[in-house]
Amino acid sequence: KSMCRSNKSPWVCLTCSSVHCGRYVNGHAKKHYEDAQIPMTNHKKTEKQEKVQHTVCMDCSSYSTYCYRCDDFVVNDTKLGLVQKVREHLQNLENSAFPSDRHRKRKLLENSSLNSKLLKVNGSTTALCATGLRNLGNTCFMNAILQSLSNIQQFCCYFKELPAVELRNGKTAGRRTYHTRSQGDNNVSLVEEFRKTLCALWQGSQTAFSPESLFYVVWKIMPNFRGYQQQDAHEFMRYLLDHLHLELQGGFNGVSRSVILQENSSLSSASNKCCINGASTVVTAIFGGILQNEVNCLICGTESRKFDPFLDLSLDIPSQFRNKRTKNQESGPMCTLRDCLRSFTDLEELDETELYMCHKCKKKQKSTKKFWIQKLPKVLCLHLKRFHWTAYLRNKVDTYVEFPLRGLDMKCYLLEPENSGPESCLYDLAAVVVHHGSGVGSGHYTAYAAHEGRWFHFNDSTVTLTDEETVVKAKAYILFYVERQAKSGSDKL
Repeated sequence: KSMCRSNKSPWVCLTCSSVHCGRYVNGHAKKHYEDAQIPMTNHKKTEKQEKVQHTVCMDCSSYSTYCYRCDDFVVNDTKLGLVQKVREHLQNLENSAFPSDRHRKRKLLENSSLNSKLLKVNGSTTALCATGLRNLGNTCFMNAILQSLSNIQQFCCYFKELPAVELRNGKTAGRRTYHTRSQGDNNVSLVEEFRKTLCALWQGSQTAFSPESLFYVVWKIMPNFRGYQQQDAHEFMRYLLDHLHLELQGGFNGVSRSVILQENSSLSSASNKCCINGASTVVTAIFGGILQNEVNCLICGTESRKFDPFLDLSLDIPSQFRNKRTKNQESGPMCTLRDCLRSFTDLEELDETELYMCHKCKKKQKSTKKFWIQKLPKVLCLHLKRFHWTAYLRNKVDTYVEFPLRGLDMKCYLLEPENSGPESCLYDLAAVVVHHGSGVGSGHYTAYAAHEGRWFHFNDSTVTLTDEETVVKAKAYILFYVERQAKSGSDKL
């Protein structure tokens, strides 16, 4: 490239044919567009023309076309099919390159990538099998959630074992898929792209995987996440799980979701107890639990009970701990995950803005509220509420919360603990999502996850081996705990 000499993520301007690097390298392609928007003072006649030039560019690797002016990928082509002609020309250039040059370049990339994937473990060299995810422009919130979910074994394996879905047919069948966003709103599958992404991880690939196709589907079906602004990882996780659940209910590739789910009897029986928005799926079978919400009228003593399904629990950090920033800070007691859970389940008197409509008194009255867990999920997802709205701003609670790596005991929060087995309430940590920075609209997300007894740190395209001491020092935002299985059990999560 003319500015930074980088050979990563080349984007060609379709107006002047200059080549610059993409957003997740040094962003010179975007800067090229921004520089072109400055009107030329000595050429007033062409001022309007200058403002709209250099807005469309093409990724030389995936051949996707993007418009900076619209901040969106280009869906259609020109009447003369010029965009497709550019694609074919670029592909012909790539295919007609000297074989020796292409072989030397590929060998160089493979060797350099392989060397970066070798780590020292217990004095011996071992290959790092984890694969990173490329940042497509402030998409670290998505990458952290995807890496966490990929390390929840039974959830990940279910999707990886699904049959592939062929979205293209007719004249487009058999052609190379150019990610041009031209397939149409009704011809996308979140389940299929999620499956492809999970299959690409943990296969020992020497290069980071680009989740562009998945991100495109996210843009199509989740309008809140369009654009390249930083998003909330917890909000994205909930939208992702909800939409996977809805799509799985409809079946795919001619195979009913219920048929595939029934192949695993343990998942099927668990999911039938916790249905969210209709029929059960693998989402509710693994993440689904049930809360009992008890409300008591303080005037007449009438008790109201309601059962609510959940996929995760959002826990407040108690106010008395909110000034404690680090684990080693000596002033005051340490905030623990148990403190957050106790605050969530303790008896609470509702304030004046949350008066309960008592059916016996026939009017809104003061009342108390208490949560019990009626059914624990196979994977317990705990979200620590670190972002709070003040009058005008959304502030972050940066308190360190101590959490266990093993043996989180949830028995004391159950409605009927006597009906639980000795180990059915114990959970071991599988993954942690961490937010670095001061605000929800800024900062950076990374994830820690355990895989085959080792802990890894996932920072977009970079994956590093880490240790338990580093993990427990993290200021957790989302924690994924997996139910511990009895030693004699054959079905392991």
